[in-house]
Amino acid sequence: MSDHVLEIKNISKHFAGVKALDDVSFDIVRGSCHCLIGENGAGKSTLIKILTGAHPKTSGTVLYNGKDFNPASTKDAMKAGIGCLFQELNVVEKLRVEENICLGLEETRFGIIKKSSNQKVFDVLRRIDSSIEPKQYIEELSVAKRQVVEMAKALAMDSDVIIMDEPTASLTEEEVKRLFEIIHDLKSQGITIIYISHRLEEIMELADYVTVLRDGRHIATKPRAEISGRQELIQMMIGKVIVEDYVPNKIDENIKLIELKGVSNKKLHNISFDLHKGEILGFYGLIGAGKTEIARAIFGADKYAGTILVEGRDVKAVSPEKAITNGIVLVPEERRTQGICTSLSIAVNTPMMNYRTVSHKGILNKKQQGRLAREYIEKIGTACRDENQSVAFLSGGNQQKVVLSKCLNVSPKVLLLDEPTRGVDVGAKQEIYQIIRQMVKDGCSAIVFSSELPEILGLCDRIGLLYDGEIKMFLKNDEHVETRHIMSVVTGGVENE
Repeated sequence: MSDHVLEIKNISKHFAGVKALDDVSFDIVRGSCHCLIGENGAGKSTLIKILTGAHPKTSGTVLYNGKDFNPASTKDAMKAGIGCLFQELNVVEKLRVEENICLGLEETRFGIIKKSSNQKVFDVLRRIDSSIEPKQYIEELSVAKRQVVEMAKALAMDSDVIIMDEPTASLTEEEVKRLFEIIHDLKSQGITIIYISHRLEEIMELADYVTVLRDGRHIATKPRAEISGRQELIQMMIGKVIVEDYVPNKIDENIKLIELKGVSNKKLHNISFDLHKGEILGFYGLIGAGKTEIARAIFGADKYAGTILVEGRDVKAVSPEKAITNGIVLVPEERRTQGICTSLSIAVNTPMMNYRTVSHKGILNKKQQGRLAREYIEKIGTACRDENQSVAFLSGGNQQKVVLSKCLNVSPKVLLLDEPTRGVDVGAKQEIYQIIRQMVKDGCSAIVFSSELPEILGLCDRIGLLYDGEIKMFLKNDEHVETRHIMSVVTGGVENE
């Protein structure tokens, strides 16, 4: 049998003309912990979805135990021996442990489940963590123990490979230590671990091999012993960062539009900062850093402890409706599910945040609705057939322009932008950046939450660096900003590294 449990050869994956993976090739050694790293958007998730049968590849070959591997579904991949622990665990909280680990594994005779068929699952569970009782409800377990339940299920299916996607994101220090012990034990049994994490200290501790992806391409695969340290990993991850010229904005530091003081919730820890009039403030961090949670707290979509002041007024009981009334609008991370109604036209979507612009005494004026949509189509350059075209048939960049049109129609004081150019092409990115800059010139202030470093460096006057729900430091955007230093901080390094 080959030393390589998986051989990935020239894998490419295209989505609507966008190359998520571009000719990726590397091998995974049997019984190793193979760590997969890269910035957000590097292609890690796409590759994992191909290996687990969630996405078909566009081209290339995967060999699993020396044989061609083309799973038609995640169930096919699991049956073949590839299990996956996603960051969002696949458990049913209201069911017991035994019911969860048996889902999809039941053996039946004439439609009746055999009671003894799952003994192997429980034996595996006891071997990994004997403190977990099969009769316990999942909702009674910590995140770490829920992960153990998923691992037991994968092992009971005789998995050769277990993929772990950001498994420590919600774990305590002691739980992380226990997880690492389990990983070492699994390796000793010949099981291969594919481990994905942004926490480089974990990579340095766990890895036998490290593969770096960047912009959908394979940059390097190296034994851990040949990697000098965190800084070498960071350099491979970011390469040469190409940044559009940053143009400073005219900021009035005497006027604070928003002040956060000690804002905390399950994800955020003591978030405090000010946004000044005319400023574009940026927050940069990787997956799980807390970017979206800050945006949602300001917009009133999530509960929090602490204080948020808008133009000096406490808005403790804020809601999205009140936020809009206060002149705060959000361009959400997931535009298709949170920013637009894809089944409706551009004309219907455009006034959704402010129906007063197209109605009188509660009665909708459809002619005015059409005029308003045409005005914004022309103003921000939305490429479409006309205002009656369904948003579902627009490109990603033009869908985002519809979201921005909704925001513009409120005449906002503060524009919150969560991953504003995710999934749009290069040309549309530049157009969206110009729209943001023009809105700020016209009197708006903005906060950009992004996992794309060039975006942050090209747009923002100040940059907050986030890691694990905390603001680690603020930087002024000038010629002294060092990308290596930024990446070191947001991957868990010390601030003066």
